[in-house]
Amino acid sequence: MNTQPRASLRRVLEDLGTTLLDLVCGDPDTAGEIGGVVIHDPLDDPVLPRQALVLGIGVQGADETARLLTALGDAGAAALVVRAPVQTDAALTAAAEKSGVALLALTRGASWAQLAALLRSLLADGDIGEAGPQTLGGTPSGDLFAVANAVAALLDAPVTIEDRSSRVLAFSGRQDEADPSRVETVLGRQVPERFTRLLEDRGIFRSLYRSDQPVHVTPPGPDGFHFPRAAIAVRAGDEVLGSIWAVVRTPLTAQRGRALHDAAKLVALHMLRLRAGADVERRLRADLVSTALEGGAGAAEALGRLGLTDYAGVVLALAVPDPPELTDSTDLHAQHTAERQRLADAFAMHLSAIHARAATALIGDVAYGILPVPHHQEDAEERAARIGTDFLTRIGDRLTPLIGVGPTARDGGALARSREGADRALRVLRSNGSPRQLARISDVHVEALLLDLADLAAERGDPPTGPLARLLAYDKRHDSQLVDTLSAWLNAFGDVPAASEAMYVHQNTFRYRLRRATEVARTDLADPDVRFALMLQLRLLRRPDVPTR
Repeated sequence: MNTQPRASLRRVLEDLGTTLLDLVCGDPDTAGEIGGVVIHDPLDDPVLPRQALVLGIGVQGADETARLLTALGDAGAAALVVRAPVQTDAALTAAAEKSGVALLALTRGASWAQLAALLRSLLADGDIGEAGPQTLGGTPSGDLFAVANAVAALLDAPVTIEDRSSRVLAFSGRQDEADPSRVETVLGRQVPERFTRLLEDRGIFRSLYRSDQPVHVTPPGPDGFHFPRAAIAVRAGDEVLGSIWAVVRTPLTAQRGRALHDAAKLVALHMLRLRAGADVERRLRADLVSTALEGGAGAAEALGRLGLTDYAGVVLALAVPDPPELTDSTDLHAQHTAERQRLADAFAMHLSAIHARAATALIGDVAYGILPVPHHQEDAEERAARIGTDFLTRIGDRLTPLIGVGPTARDGGALARSREGADRALRVLRSNGSPRQLARISDVHVEALLLDLADLAAERGDPPTGPLARLLAYDKRHDSQLVDTLSAWLNAFGDVPAASEAMYVHQNTFRYRLRRATEVARTDLADPDVRFALMLQLRLLRRPDVPTR
C-alpha cells in the first residue's frame, strides 16, 4: 500500500522531463497533486478526476490543441500531453494561460503506453490507507524514482533500477548524458534483447547474480553500448530481486563501490516494500469494495476512501466457471486460483482505463467492479455492458468468463442492490448453459426470479404436486415419457407436428401420448392457468443444479 502523497506535476517533469516530456507552455507549479491519468477520446465525454493529467493521443495542430486546453480547463485538469513537435502560436499560449492547464510534449520514439505506465508508477495511490508518508533510508517508502536519483547523486552517474527480466522499474535524471543504448532502454522500459543476449553470452548476468559486489561491464563492441556500466545485484537474502545499472566512464573507486553496495541494500528494502505494499493494498481494497457493496453503516466511509462518493455506479460481477477437469487436485486448484487472480487483475486494469476511480476486487470467486458514472447518465447499464463485452472480446475465449451487470445505483446506498442484481444475472449465466457470457439483470429478470422460486421450493422441501406429481409417479411405474410429452407440447405452444418432431416420434404416437397424459394428470390443458402452472412446475423441476448465491 503506497502511503505517500500523489506526485505533483512539477515532480512528474523532474523525473520524466529529461527523457520523455518537455514543458511547452503553462505553469506546472499552479497544479496541485495529480489526481489520475486519463486518455483523451474525442468521441467520448469522460468524467475527469481532480487535477487529471490528460494524454492527448492523436491531437494535432495548434487550433485543436487550444480548443482541448480550454475544455480541460473547464473540467479542472492539470496538464495535457501531446506528441512532439508542437507548433506554438499566440492563441495556443493564451489558451494554456487562461485555462490553467500546462501543455507538455511527449518526445518522438516514446510510446503512449510506456508513458502511461511510468506516470501511474509515479502517482501514489493516496486514496486508501493512511495519508502520512513513510521513509526508508531518507526517501519515501517504495518510491524507486527517488531512490534512483539518490543513487545517481552518490555515483555521479545516470542510473536505472531493473527487475530480473531487465525491465526498467525506475530511472534517475541525467539520462541524456548516457549513450543511445541507455536512452533506448529508458524509452522502451526494457533493455533491448540484443543487449541482454550480448551480456548473457559474456556471462555478465552470471557474475552479477553470484556476487554481492559491483561488477564492471566494458562495452561489448560496436553493436553494443558505448560507455561502460557498473552493475550490482539487488538481493533479499538468497533471492535476487533485480539490479542497479550505472553508466560510468571509468571503473568505480573503492568509495563509490561501497556506496553502490550500500545502495543495493536500500533498493532491496524499497522493492520488498512495493511487493508487500501491493499485497496489502489488494487486501485493503478488497475490504473497502466489499464494505461498499454490502451497504450499511460502513458503506459511506468505504466509498469515501475509494473516491466514489460523488458518483453513481454500476456493479459488474465477473466469474470463471470451474473447468470440468478440476478435481481434488491441489495443483489444479492452485492453478485455477492463480488464473482467476490474473483475470481479476486484468479486469481491474480494463475498468481503470475507462474511469480512473473504478474500484475492483476479487471477493471469494467473483471479481466485482464498481464503474463510476455521472448521476445524469441515462444509459449507464448499457455502457457498462459494452465495457464488459469489450473486456470479454480482448481476453479471448480460453477461460470463458461470465459477467453479470447490475442496475444503476444513483447513490452509494443503492450499490448493495446493484451488486445483488449483478450476482443474480451472473447466476443465470452459470445455470442455464446459455452461450452468452454477459447479461444485464434487466435482460434476465424472469430467469432470475425462477431461480429464486426454485430456491424457495427447495428450502421448504416442497415436492411436485397435483397433475405433475401424478404424471411423474406414472412415468416411474411404467417407464413411460408422459412428462416429456407434455413438456414438448407446452414448449411448442400446442403445435403437435413441431412437438412430435422434437420427441422424434410420429404425430399419431405423440397425440396418443398427449391424450394419455391428460387422462393420467386428470387436468384440462385448455385452461390457460393450468398450462401456466404446469410450465412453471416443469421449469422448476428441470432447473440445473447450480450454486446458490
